[in-house]
Amino acid sequence: MRPLTATAAAVTAVVAAGMASVAAGRLASDVALKANGGRPLPTEPRLTVHGTAAGQIALTRDLASLRPGTYGLAGDGTHAVVGPVLETARHTADTVVRRLDRVTHGTLAPGDSVWLTPNLHVGDPRAALGLDHADVDVPGELGPLPAWFVPGDRDTWVIAVHGLGTTREHAMNVMGFLHGRRLPVLALAYRGDLGAPRPADGLNHLGECEWRDVDAAIRYAVRHGARRVVLLGWSTGATMALRAAERSPVRDRVAGLVLDSPVLSWEATLRALARARHTPAPLLPLAVRAAQGRAGLHAERVAEITDPERLAAPALIIHGPGDRVAPWEFSRLLAARRPDRVALHTVQNAPHAAMWNPDPTAYEERLRRFLTPLM
Repeated sequence: MRPLTATAAAVTAVVAAGMASVAAGRLASDVALKANGGRPLPTEPRLTVHGTAAGQIALTRDLASLRPGTYGLAGDGTHAVVGPVLETARHTADTVVRRLDRVTHGTLAPGDSVWLTPNLHVGDPRAALGLDHADVDVPGELGPLPAWFVPGDRDTWVIAVHGLGTTREHAMNVMGFLHGRRLPVLALAYRGDLGAPRPADGLNHLGECEWRDVDAAIRYAVRHGARRVVLLGWSTGATMALRAAERSPVRDRVAGLVLDSPVLSWEATLRALARARHTPAPLLPLAVRAAQGRAGLHAERVAEITDPERLAAPALIIHGPGDRVAPWEFSRLLAARRPDRVALHTVQNAPHAAMWNPDPTAYEERLRRFLTPLM
């Protein structure tokens, strides 16, 4: 009986280890498939507030807190806007002092846990920017999709689509610029967002299903007077824009694509997010496979999205090597393979989906040059 008992014990141990690995892989995959809008991605470190003074805030010294540019600073119930590092301000060896432009809501006190976010604005376009807008419902596959419509007198509309870890508030970073060019803007909330229909499985499919909501937005724009549309997407919103430009029955209305930090390899992004959650290296393949099975992601579709022959509309990719979520190399390769269709604007020292923040003026000038022939 002893050999049988030993064998049974060994089999039980193997099965238990396998089940534990699958469970760990599933948990690791949650970081991308259940990313909540308005909460930081695991690649964004938590910082501590060490003190505030008139127009200044001291934060934990970190590569994140040393980034150039202007960012939102979010915490539980708090949002502020911080500007560049103040090199001459007094600080300790483990802190960084940045310009504190404003506290939008809440308070900042020593000891508070905060994180940097690309979103400078909260609320809606009227409250945050003073722009008149309409709250509209776009008829989507799963039900009405809330959207902000900021009118303009051109017949080329910009449809703005946020990505992982953000909400449609992200579009307000460039909304004032677009409004100044008299371009109508439709900023979309899609399936899974607050106020939008929830997918049956409750998962984010990294654009593989969500692109249909962008298709619905294009149809809405055309029905309401748009002759052409430009799809402006961040992160997985850029992935959705690419899919819609390829698959939508009204894709002939897509005049151009602006892709900020596009997710061009779901496998690389899943690995990066799982790694940032301190998933052990041996479990990273399990996390990818778990996500693939749960979200219906298929390896052949990775090649599709970076196939230059599928790209019909001109595209501007804005991306940089500092992106730890969506590797810049895929953007660089796509631009190199289709130089007649794709322009690449490289931004240094910027995290995922925050290419505007280090230098808004340079970003908007590049955007202006791309959009002008499409207006």
